[in-house]
Amino acid sequence: MAAMTDENRWAKDAYPDRYSDDVNRSIGFSGLGVDLFARGKADNIVETLDRFSASRAAGATCLDIGCGIGILHPMIAPHVASLSGADVSAEAIETARNAHPEIDYRNYEGDRLPYADASFDFCSTVCVMHHVPQQSWPAFVAEAWRVTRPGGLFAVYEHNPINPLTRVAVWRCPFDHDAVLLRAQSVIDLLRAQGFEILLKEYLFFVPADAPWARRVDRALTWLPLGAQYVVCARRPLETGSGRT
Repeated sequence: MAAMTDENRWAKDAYPDRYSDDVNRSIGFSGLGVDLFARGKADNIVETLDRFSASRAAGATCLDIGCGIGILHPMIAPHVASLSGADVSAEAIETARNAHPEIDYRNYEGDRLPYADASFDFCSTVCVMHHVPQQSWPAFVAEAWRVTRPGGLFAVYEHNPINPLTRVAVWRCPFDHDAVLLRAQSVIDLLRAQGFEILLKEYLFFVPADAPWARRVDRALTWLPLGAQYVVCARRPLETGSGRT
């Protein structure tokens, strides 16, 4: 999980030691598990890179902001040039390093990411912003801007509060008690205010089934704002100033 101020509990509280079990219990009524959602988002990241990145996925240097224990990473790392992860939870970073020693993981305090300016072709944050204190959302986006190269991409994956079953799942999840869900338009407004150019808004996970036909249906319905989650992908322009800070 990621934070921008000390007010976020993930910087000091223990990381859930049974993260996947907690998520699976919260979404158990759907008949699906956390692995399905992880695979779906990992596939979407690779597809988005191939679609919008000048280097495509195979040449992209990538950062997962608020990476947690790195659940998505084994499904992304084989398809990209490099993958890094940063999180405010030292416990999560230790778990991620032990599970995926080939990936560069770094702990940080929550204000400034431990990377130089313009370090990455692609940055993503996956179901993290709803844990960031609302007043820190602009600073969170500004840090993503800082470490993204001009011409690079920033993708935000979030729970869709318009979907009633998503709200039920968040309510049932023990570590989501402080979550503030963002609509896709709120993310778009934050990214635009920073200077990003919006490339994509898609809704994800419509069909409660783990089958190829279900994924085909999901792809056909990405325009419909009823998916369980969504992605907003934006580009840092090539010709630009420093953006808002």
